[in-house]
Amino acid sequence: MKNKFNLENIVRENIKSLKPYSSARDEFKEFTTDMVFLDANENPFENGVNRYPDPQQTSVKKELLALKKVPVNQILLGNGSDEVLDLIFRAFCEPKTDNIITLPPTYGMYKVLANINNIEEREVLLTQKFEPNISAVLEKVDVNSKILFLCSPNNPTGNSFSEESVETLLNSFNGLVVIDEAYIDFSSQKSWLERLEEFPNLIITQTLSKAYGMAGIRLGICYASKEIIAILNKIKPPYNVNELTQQKALKRLLNKNKVQHEISKILEQREKLIEKLKTISFVEEIYPTDANFVLVRVDNAGKKYADLIKKGIVIRNRTTQPLCENTLRLTVGTKSENIKLIKALKDI
Repeated sequence: MKNKFNLENIVRENIKSLKPYSSARDEFKEFTTDMVFLDANENPFENGVNRYPDPQQTSVKKELLALKKVPVNQILLGNGSDEVLDLIFRAFCEPKTDNIITLPPTYGMYKVLANINNIEEREVLLTQKFEPNISAVLEKVDVNSKILFLCSPNNPTGNSFSEESVETLLNSFNGLVVIDEAYIDFSSQKSWLERLEEFPNLIITQTLSKAYGMAGIRLGICYASKEIIAILNKIKPPYNVNELTQQKALKRLLNKNKVQHEISKILEQREKLIEKLKTISFVEEIYPTDANFVLVRVDNAGKKYADLIKKGIVIRNRTTQPLCENTLRLTVGTKSENIKLIKALKDI
C-alpha cells in the first residue's frame, strides 16, 4: 500500500511562512572556542552557567547519534517529551479545524495537549487485548486528521502493539504517526527507529526519564525525517534545554554500562514481582508488560489503593481509565521496595 502522505499538506500555513527567532548562539555557533563573547548580554563572570546553553544541544545529539544511529539533523530535544509533543501540535494542527486520534487507555497528556491547543481529539478504544482497532481508527479519519498517537509499550497497559498493526497504520494514515517509545528500553521488541527511513510520516519520541533514570532533568527526544525536524526547530524556544540538563544528559549517555546494568536489574525484578503477584489472592489478572511497571486487575482497586497508602506504599489506581476497571499500576522498584510491596499486599 502506497501512503499518500505529503508533509507540505499538513504544515500549518503560518508555520510555513514563519521566520524563526535567531539567538546570539545561532548567529555565532563556535561558542565553545576561546573567544571574548560580548554578543548575548550575558554576565561575564564565569560560574559554569553564566553563558546561554547550546540551542541545538550538539554534544548530546552527537552522543545519541552514536547510540541510536540516527543523524543529528533528525533529532530534536525538548524540555521533556511533553514539550516535544506540544511542538508537534503547534506545527501541524490548526486550532478549531484539525483533529488528532488517540487510542485509550493511553498516556493522558495527548488529550491535555489537544485541549490546550484547541484541537479535536477523536478516541478509538483499544481492543480487549489492548491492540489498536485498525478498522475503527480508519473510520474516524477525515481530511483534517493530522496526527495519530500510538504509545508502545503502552501506558498504562504495559504491552507493545504488534508490528503488523503499527505498519498497517503507518501505511494507511496520511497524517503523522507519533510512536511514543518512553518505555522501549524495557521491551524485547525492536524500536521503530530501525525503520524510521521507511516512513516519511513517522515520528518517534523517547525520553531519559525512565530507563536512564533522569526524570528530574526533563529531557525528551524526538526522531523524525530531517524535514519534520527542521519545521519543529523553527518553532521551538531558542534555549529550551538548559545547560545543566545538557551536562547531566551527556554524562549519563556516556555511562552506557551503568544504564544497561540498571535496566537488567529492573527486568530481573519485574519477573520476580510478577511471580509473587500470582500468589496474591485478590489479584485476578496480571497483564503482559514490556515496561517497567505491571498492570493488575484486582477485586476492588479503590479499597486496595487506600489500604496500600496506609501502609506507606504509593501506586497508581487506573480504574477510571477505559477498559481498566479495578486495575492498579505497579512500578517495578528495587528488590527491597518490591519485597515491601508484596508483604503489604499479603497483609491486606
